Amino acid sequence: MAFVVSSGELATTGAGVLPAYAPMTLRAAPWEYETIWRTQPQVRTVIGFIARNIAQLGLHVFRRVSDTDRERLREHPLAQLLSEPLPGMTQYRLIERVVSDRALYDNFYGIKLKLNGRLRMLPVPPTLIRPYGGNWIAPEYYETAGGRQFGPDEVVHIHGYSPTDLTFGESPIESLRDLILEADEANRQRRQMWKGGARMTGVLVRPPDAPEWGERDRRRFREMWRSFSQGGGAEGGTPILEDGMDYKAVGFNPEQAQYIEARKLTREEVSAAYFIPPPLIGILDHATYSNIREQHAHLYQDTLGPWMVDLQQEFVAHLLPDLPDNKDVYCEFNIEAKMRGSFEEQAAAASTATGGPWMTRNEIRGRNNLPAVPGGDELIVPMNVTEGGLVSPRDTAPEPGDAPSKARGLPPRSKASGRPSTLGTFDSERDALETTLTAFTERQADALLAAAGVKADDTGMPDLLALWAAGSEDRLAQLLALLSHHGYRLAQVGAWDVLNVHNPEAENWSAEVMLAWILAAAETHAEQHEEAGRAAVAAVQEGGGDGWREALQTAAAGWGSAAAARANTASTELRSFGGHDAASASGLTKKIWRTGGKNPRPSHKAQDGEAVALDDVFSNGLRWPGDGKGDTKELVNCNCDLDYAKED
Repeated sequence: MAFVVSSGELATTGAGVLPAYAPMTLRAAPWEYETIWRTQPQVRTVIGFIARNIAQLGLHVFRRVSDTDRERLREHPLAQLLSEPLPGMTQYRLIERVVSDRALYDNFYGIKLKLNGRLRMLPVPPTLIRPYGGNWIAPEYYETAGGRQFGPDEVVHIHGYSPTDLTFGESPIESLRDLILEADEANRQRRQMWKGGARMTGVLVRPPDAPEWGERDRRRFREMWRSFSQGGGAEGGTPILEDGMDYKAVGFNPEQAQYIEARKLTREEVSAAYFIPPPLIGILDHATYSNIREQHAHLYQDTLGPWMVDLQQEFVAHLLPDLPDNKDVYCEFNIEAKMRGSFEEQAAAASTATGGPWMTRNEIRGRNNLPAVPGGDELIVPMNVTEGGLVSPRDTAPEPGDAPSKARGLPPRSKASGRPSTLGTFDSERDALETTLTAFTERQADALLAAAGVKADDTGMPDLLALWAAGSEDRLAQLLALLSHHGYRLAQVGAWDVLNVHNPEAENWSAEVMLAWILAAAETHAEQHEEAGRAAVAAVQEGGGDGWREALQTAAAGWGSAAAARANTASTELRSFGGHDAASASGLTKKIWRTGGKNPRPSHKAQDGEAVALDDVFSNGLRWPGDGKGDTKELVNCNCDLDYAKED
């Protein structure tokens, strides 16, 4: 396989030498597409929508280990190439350019480079390179604007369908050419109308029986009218029409010319050419909250799904053969966060899939591109099914008082960590809460933005607080379920960290005892997170103004960022409580503060190693790291932990 060998000077490829270079092909001249993209807002809006929504996803590289197991490859040469195709170029910019070139020209070109022993790819604008020779199956070579020639194996050429051959794609812009030209002519006419309208295009009618004017009268009236009309009526004062004169306007006004309808029609036709539902690009004439929600759900399936499958396969076909260690390697866009359902839907599906005796944990992990875990190939029958007399893993569990205690024995435990094999590490459980809470928050913010956009009209900003209040009850219920589920797991992780050291048989300790406290803590965090979102919306409502849409988007993004901090704070609190509960059940009487994290607070750093009685508080007023009864400044993003011991 041949490559361009360069010491870092990308100009040696010959691309970009002649900016006015215009390749001649049997198709329309590509520079015309460039002009259309620059001058037609509807085309730019649609292409930008596709490119940005795909570029934001991220492209991951995996190795297929088996039909139910795959491994994420972060250091593979393909992953490195896609993450940084050129020094200083991000993956987002690469994907944005690939998709934009495909959408505009139906062709993307990239030249393979070997820089410092590493494969790179230089994206080349389609106006600066063209295929030559060959036949309808493949070209003989490619030539850049500077006259440099490259073999087919040195160029990544991703293109769409053409009815005439297999070497080139036909731009969708061709099917829109007449419509775009018509819209351009309409824009010109509109500019002329506004230009003429500003000068009050019309005629003055003077009654036949009006007195005869002399030259002096005509000159006086002409100067008065000129002074008024030259400023569009705004600078010349109020004209006085004499002797029964009347002004009659000439021409169409914007409403009669139906300019707004014409522009909407153009955008709808362009979006149809790229298979995009109109409400997704701002055409809300027939939109409702429900159909917008459904269209957002289908965006990454029906609208953008074919684009992503195409690019995934093209990158593998063009780049992987030139890289070492390429067996069973493939790439895939990360659409998991975008395709998740509500928390209840995810919880119900996961409970049924992994809790019933028909699917193993490793099978469900493989479906989600996660590696296998030890012991994950065994079918699990939940304890509430085998011992609680229930027929389904989703039936209600027995009350804590009814659950058998020591007679049932301890759950299966990992030899490596000592904790139950169904629990992960603190880091993995904390990351799971952060991912779930952030995704939930983003979905709720998107729903509010969609509802506000639909309900907005020409009168201005809708009642944002009313829209927020309409979904508050459901949000709180979902937040409580989400935080309770993850909180129970995090508390058990903290408890087993203590039990493994001081009470391996978990004498006198039961996880169910913690449930009441965990539910109360989950309710507090849910209310605080809900209030943070409401306060952000209230600030936008109070600010008002024409920029309320942008302010609401900023507030939504801020609420999403707050979710990550909330997850970290709640995780620390729950782990600390679980460890404290296990220490009390195990007869421990002393707790020692251990400062953690890369940049701890000065107050936490100063009390590292401070020891107090188990039921006492530390010098900062906290019972444990993340204690919800403490000041907020002592809690947010705290990563400290506790050690326990018996008094000497």
